[in-house]
Amino acid sequence: MPGDARGNAPSGLIVVDKPGGLTSHDVVARIRRLAGTRRVGHAGTLDPMATGVLVVGVEKATRLLGHLTLTDKEYQATIRLGQATDTGDAEGTITSGRPAAHLSLAQVQAAAATLTGEIQQVPPTVSAIKVAGRRAYQLTREGAPPVLRPRPVTVWSFTIQAVQPAPADSAGGGLADPAPGDLLDVTAEVRCSSGTYIRALARDMGDALGVGGHLTRLRRTRVGPYGLSVAHTLDELAGQLTVLPLAQAAAAAFPVRQLTADQARSLSHGGRLPGTGAPAGPVAALSPDGTLIALIAEEDGVARPLAVFVP
Repeated sequence: MPGDARGNAPSGLIVVDKPGGLTSHDVVARIRRLAGTRRVGHAGTLDPMATGVLVVGVEKATRLLGHLTLTDKEYQATIRLGQATDTGDAEGTITSGRPAAHLSLAQVQAAAATLTGEIQQVPPTVSAIKVAGRRAYQLTREGAPPVLRPRPVTVWSFTIQAVQPAPADSAGGGLADPAPGDLLDVTAEVRCSSGTYIRALARDMGDALGVGGHLTRLRRTRVGPYGLSVAHTLDELAGQLTVLPLAQAAAAAFPVRQLTADQARSLSHGGRLPGTGAPAGPVAALSPDGTLIALIAEEDGVARPLAVFVP
């Protein structure tokens, strides 16, 4: 049940199945109330229209979040071909479009293939990227959308599952309003690196096919090791606050190094340890009783703490 006072909240991760219509900040605010603490953060923002896995850290687990964002993610998406919007998704205004009914599954798959691998992607102008100290979406709302530079991202897979005519009532108002039957809905699964914008994939697919495209549905099914199978809705969490304990959460996300009691004591005071030849990146260092002592990283044969979780 929710904590009764600040400081009583357990440290760990909460994997939320975010509903549509809420921002990631809205979800954090809900968890703060349920957990009885303000020390709550999230890893990997989801747009309001998107649903699915949002990883939330409570108390000490907030210090894990910056490391969890450097991982891979999976999505289920629906892309509407035949219309482009100014935001790249269904919440924007239609800006252009051409009939897409003639496109075949093979053509759509070929377009997806060009957007797979290590690619250069231009972020949407409604993204939260900062330009001269201001968010891109703020500038766009003020009528001065910034010109954003392409950024390297990795799309490990962009699998087209189905291509079918959009529902008859899909032709909304806007420029180049299509006739019923001109629009195609593409169902796809994407596995990609952090920093990849699925709405930009929808935009670029539409551009590549010459018909325009935008995202109409997005559901994140996995962030790193945390998938929908361990996610809980906000209603479920209101009934029982399910927290993945700190050590278990770290062990699921990072390689583990088992420490001796002396090593755990040294590391808890910020000391360094001899390296073990561990791979690059954070390693979860656990005490003999299974407590998460720190995240460590090795360099030049020495393991140093990135974040210490015990007093």
